[in-house]
Amino acid sequence: MLLEKTLRARQEKDKILLMTHIVLGYPSFNTNRQVISQMVDNGVDCIEMQIPFSEPMADGPVILKANQDSLALGTTVADCMAFGAEMSQKHDIPFLFMTYYNIIFKYGEERFFKDCQSAGIQGLIIPDLPPEMGEEFFRLATRYQIAPILIFTPTSTDARMAELNKSASGFIYCVARRGVTGKKSEFDDDFGSYLSRCRTATSLPLAVGFGIRNKDDIAAITGKADIAVIGSETIRLVDEHGAAAVGPFISGLR
Repeated sequence: MLLEKTLRARQEKDKILLMTHIVLGYPSFNTNRQVISQMVDNGVDCIEMQIPFSEPMADGPVILKANQDSLALGTTVADCMAFGAEMSQKHDIPFLFMTYYNIIFKYGEERFFKDCQSAGIQGLIIPDLPPEMGEEFFRLATRYQIAPILIFTPTSTDARMAELNKSASGFIYCVARRGVTGKKSEFDDDFGSYLSRCRTATSLPLAVGFGIRNKDDIAAITGKADIAVIGSETIRLVDEHGAAAVGPFISGLR
């Protein structure tokens, strides 16, 4: 699919790509616009836009609060689709949606894929939908050429990784540790062994997220993974210092 080709084309020798995460509608769509411009202008290669959900089980307190506040402001899936279309037309990098399956189910699976395709969305991250429960979802992903991005964790067996890889496209999201987003991760020997298992299980690019906070973290996974994912840290930065702080932060990460 297009997403993998686009990411591989952006990956220079010995360079790790950078993917960032925002929660749509938090603190506002106007701030989202400013933050995305700051990210793109400072070299981000891919942006994961979260459609807010009331019970985001994989997310820590920073992203959980952002989801709840966005919903309280009235953010809808239709708003997110319109915003996604605006961003993909304005910026020449891949945009993904991340959300939870109940959002897609209520919206209507085929309608969701049609609207994602119209909006120029290249991939979907749905943490609570395993392939065994998403036959129609994965069929539609192929039909509409939108990459279903699946997740490896440190507790995934080699057999499970191989099974997930059969349904994955775009890249594999490798969770750096057990638990939810936002907490610090340690990149020790066990982590290195885990990433080696991930690399053996798939030929897709590997993205590492959960607890990536700074330049040192990114340096620790460069050469072992293809994409570093920064999530909670940029949301904290906007909360504390405003959208203008994002650009200098991003530019100093690699």
